[in-house]
Amino acid sequence: MIKWNNINKLAQNMVAARMTMQVQRHNSSAEMLPQRSDDVSHFKTLAVTTPKPFVFHVELHRPNKLNAINKQMWLEIKDCFERLGTNPDCRAIVISAAGKHFTAGIDLSDMMKLGQELADVEDVARKGVVLDRLIKLYQDSLSALEHCPKPVITAVHQACIGAGVDLITASDIRLCTQDAFFQVKEVDIGMAADVGTLQRLPKAIGSQSLARELCYTGRRFEAAEAEHCGLVSRVFPDKESLLSGALALAENIAGKSPIAVQTTKINMVYSLEHTNQEGLDHIRTINKLHLQSEDFAQAVAAQLTKDEKPVYAKL
Repeated sequence: MIKWNNINKLAQNMVAARMTMQVQRHNSSAEMLPQRSDDVSHFKTLAVTTPKPFVFHVELHRPNKLNAINKQMWLEIKDCFERLGTNPDCRAIVISAAGKHFTAGIDLSDMMKLGQELADVEDVARKGVVLDRLIKLYQDSLSALEHCPKPVITAVHQACIGAGVDLITASDIRLCTQDAFFQVKEVDIGMAADVGTLQRLPKAIGSQSLARELCYTGRRFEAAEAEHCGLVSRVFPDKESLLSGALALAENIAGKSPIAVQTTKINMVYSLEHTNQEGLDHIRTINKLHLQSEDFAQAVAAQLTKDEKPVYAKL
């Protein structure tokens, strides 16, 4: 444990240096104007922009298909979040959707094509290999949100069905509009959800009973119930205020130390599947390095001196 008088001395030494560093970094941050990101501009089912410094907005963009998730979108989601996970200009991500609904879930026309492809394979074991590879691809696509070290905020309006629930439960923070509704629809099309809902929904809402009811029945539940059970943390009156709120939250997070925020996410995800002691051991191992970072010194200096908000280096 670092002694407080040592921190105080460190803070005093850092104040002068911080002024120069902040000017330099402010100039570099000013370059982050709203624009289409070159790194992720090639997607056809996603629209990616940078509306605020260090904040990326990923929009599901198949509005004419109610943002149904086809194979191309599965692939692009994975690619997008893997890229943003290592992009130093990204510190927080907002996911929303174009058009009338957030998503109608998996694209059933894709499932029909899959059925035709499987019909051409006679051997049952080989059919199984085809399905195993496809399911794993889809699982990895949505797990990319969870594995991305940058916080992911989902902003849901209107329908969030089937694979949409898989997607949002892999995110960090969930917000929605008053007219939003949710449905674990897979049971109604003769299958068990297989890309994350069964694993993540019970943890997101903290109730095995309710999670099992929703997954066994496929019933629709509205924004008020979603907020009450903890699936979403805030409800907004309309899509405009939802996006405004989501981007403001992302901007707030993006203004914090990227080392602190990303370490926090990594440890919270790790701790979901490990004992409390294992989680403590994990964060101790990380922080014996990260407590020596300039971010820590800058943040402490700002708190002690009541100085202006620190400007942190890219990570």
